[in-house]
Amino acid sequence: MRSHSTEPLAGDASLLWSWKRWEAGEVEPDDFYKKLIARTFGTVTDAFFPRPARRDADAELIAGSGMDTLEIMSRLRASDVSAATLDALRITADRLCCEYPYAPAAQLQMEGRAWLHRITRLLDGRMTLAQHREVLSLAGLVALLLGCVEYDMGRRRDAEVTRRAALALGEEAGNADIMGWAQEMRAWFALTQGNYEGVVTAARAGCEVAGSRSVAVQLAAQEAKAWARMGDRRKVEVALDRGRSLLDVLPPPDDLDHHFIVDPAKFDCYAMDCYRALGEDRLARMYSTEVISTSTRFDGTYGKPMRVAEAKVTLGVVAARNGDVDQAVAHGRDALGGDRQSLPSLLLCSRELSGVLRYNFKDAPVVSEYFDEVETLARR
Repeated sequence: MRSHSTEPLAGDASLLWSWKRWEAGEVEPDDFYKKLIARTFGTVTDAFFPRPARRDADAELIAGSGMDTLEIMSRLRASDVSAATLDALRITADRLCCEYPYAPAAQLQMEGRAWLHRITRLLDGRMTLAQHREVLSLAGLVALLLGCVEYDMGRRRDAEVTRRAALALGEEAGNADIMGWAQEMRAWFALTQGNYEGVVTAARAGCEVAGSRSVAVQLAAQEAKAWARMGDRRKVEVALDRGRSLLDVLPPPDDLDHHFIVDPAKFDCYAMDCYRALGEDRLARMYSTEVISTSTRFDGTYGKPMRVAEAKVTLGVVAARNGDVDQAVAHGRDALGGDRQSLPSLLLCSRELSGVLRYNFKDAPVVSEYFDEVETLARR
């Protein structure tokens, strides 16, 4: 495919992931990749991907979602936007959010944009008020995901534009969850950029609209992380206790993989970050070990690779503070080697490890090599 393309393609891992999904029939390649695949096999697009006699917008949405279309095709044209279409949109939006922890960022971005375009196209059709609000909410949810992926890739400006668009969609739909998560993203952006007062402001603005919804737990966690970096241990504990109390009364989540549903196991990750920043090594090590344990599947792979990366950096910080430079650097490098990364978050904690290493072991050759790897990450 690369030899037949006139444009640069995604990385090997992302391209292979897409290819397997195309082969399995989970999703359909877009027009660019259809032409490229046909060219690769020495034929033309319409011969390799025959066009159906008629394919309306509803059918495209349902087919792309992976639903069993046979039983719902008869209901498809009951209205401009059928219940089946909305079901397909919900399923697809939730699937994309569940793939966030491990799917290649470039692939998620490409697929998320395509689905956001399909969702917003529905707004031109005739809908009931309830349907209009739901489509706005689904568009807001996919926009939130896109903003997270763009920020993971280091595309700050794009991420902020997308976040604001999601906030506007949430406001128009009257959806407190969308608005709350948009403010949580604002807090996350501020945290990774060192604007700790901005984190507190965004977290409190989010809590005003979110009330006791699950996003309020994450808002409390972001506030705790900011107080930890400002050195206020008491306010860290107050914010963590608020998040813990909210989490205790929430019903168990239906899907632990959904990025915008707070996973109770993630609370250990919040605490780990705070205690690492505060210098509480015993607690930081305890929580990081638990994060790695709960994120490890039966086959030894990581279901939450970004959490594991931060936990490994935490173990590196603890090792560095205890004089074990080789172990510290080994943990730090291990964290940098993951395929699925959130660049700003990984850079934030990796620079914290760099600071400890620079203070204690600045002349060690292995430390200089690690510094170079961290700066390579920063350039990305």
